[in-house]
Amino acid sequence: MKQQANLIRAGQVIEHEGRRWTVLKQQIITPGKGGAFIQVEMRDLKTGNKTNERWRTADTVERLMTEEKEYTYSYMDGDNVVLMDPETFEQTLIPLGLLGDQAPFLQDNMTLVINLVEGDPVGVQLPAQVTLEIVEADPVVKGQTASSSYKPAKLSNGVKTMVPPFIEAGERVVIRTEDASYVERAKG
Repeated sequence: MKQQANLIRAGQVIEHEGRRWTVLKQQIITPGKGGAFIQVEMRDLKTGNKTNERWRTADTVERLMTEEKEYTYSYMDGDNVVLMDPETFEQTLIPLGLLGDQAPFLQDNMTLVINLVEGDPVGVQLPAQVTLEIVEADPVVKGQTASSSYKPAKLSNGVKTMVPPFIEAGERVVIRTEDASYVERAKG
């Protein structure tokens, strides 16, 4: 299906130069002189290589229609993620590379939405937020006001994030899976 380049959004799958790409980020840039263009960061579905491409906003690109299907995360098998179909209980393998930076946020029995093009997995959507424990948190610097800045902390999955000064090691916090940012203290 043809669509204008300025309608490209993260998560879509497009065909470009005979290959399938999943869109990671897009940004419309309006230079001082000349027409606007769209800059797209995308990953090759076969090789996992990333590239940046620019199109004029009026250009058209071939968007592939994706089907969404829910799976439950079971376990890791080498470089593959083993998922289970909650309806048929069949197991499916997808390459870990499809998760990109979100891979550390996988949790047992987590429900994932897999985007499929003609039955092939092309993208993975994790829940928007997960609850994790802080294993390391820098001490608060005296004189630092609560509103001024966040401090570095390490999550139980090994990912580093920034948290407010009042968060201590051992506390459970809600983290956004998209960018590993702090949302709030976990309730209960």
